[in-house]
Amino acid sequence: MTEVSFIPRSVGWRRPGPWLLAGLLLGAAAIPGGLAAAHVVRLAPTVGYGRPEAGTTANFTNVQMTDRPSYDPRTLNVTGATGTIDVNVYLNNTASHLAHTFTLVNENQSGVPINRSYTPSELSAYFVADPPTFGLNVSAGGAAWANFSLAPTAKPLSLEFVSTIPYQFQAGMYGFLNITPSGPKYVVQENTTNSFQFLPNELSSPVGATGVISFDVKVTNLGNLIHTFTVSAKPNATFSSVGSFLAGGLLVNATIKGGTGVSAWANFTVPALGVYEYICTEPGHFAQGMFGFLYVGVAVPPPPSVPSTAIVAIPILVGSALLLGVGLFLTLSAAFVGRFPKPPASGHH
Repeated sequence: MTEVSFIPRSVGWRRPGPWLLAGLLLGAAAIPGGLAAAHVVRLAPTVGYGRPEAGTTANFTNVQMTDRPSYDPRTLNVTGATGTIDVNVYLNNTASHLAHTFTLVNENQSGVPINRSYTPSELSAYFVADPPTFGLNVSAGGAAWANFSLAPTAKPLSLEFVSTIPYQFQAGMYGFLNITPSGPKYVVQENTTNSFQFLPNELSSPVGATGVISFDVKVTNLGNLIHTFTVSAKPNATFSSVGSFLAGGLLVNATIKGGTGVSAWANFTVPALGVYEYICTEPGHFAQGMFGFLYVGVAVPPPPSVPSTAIVAIPILVGSALLLGVGLFLTLSAAFVGRFPKPPASGHH
């Protein structure tokens, strides 16, 4: 009997090639599903709501009340008012024999002077029908502070103040407190990150805010990359590139230097209600999802519904894993098929 030995025979790539190619294709097919299941997308919307900035305090010292009778000065002006307006008027009654009052009309009577022909009883009835915002009596030779607050306003106010002691108003003891607002102002907190996201990525003023609205946005860096906080001047528009964004004009362009905890203020005024996009203009940051929206006087839309993980995520993950497993199995099989030859047919020589 002649001993027969098996001699390895090279088969090249003709036999393992198709299996190897099929395995690689199936393995590659699993990648998109895996990425989708891992939610490699922009962060879900988070909202930062602006809080009203501290109000204005107006101090008027040494407003004299005289024997004529009169107020001196008789016009008090508050300009650039924001938020709640705290007014402090120091009243010095220089009259030696007459007491006086400082009585401020109701805010809904702004710009409407009291009828100069009113008698004392008619003036009294006027304030009974429409109670004053503030009233204070100052005795002859005395002094006192008139401290009161006015609600935030988006329009100018002109409020008359008078003395209600009989015949003093009729003798000319009246004056005006004029309020010129700069529009509501809101303070907002914003953050930048190394993951090319703004946190939050939606900012809002209270719904119903009107007039010229100002913002003071404090932007804090939570990472070490340089960013910008750049707000478009064009309302109700979204942009596909940094170039088109910049072409629409800017409300503010603040640079946030690199370093955790570094912050910068972005101060700007929005001329009209609407939705304004803001982005980071550093190269590549906007393309990776670093943008957000500022809602001015309009409601923030509800977040999109999240697909049920029981319907979407689990099948994607399981299917991807199966495809990847099959691909790896076929690839390994192809490698072994190409390594071991077929045995020769049995026979004797």
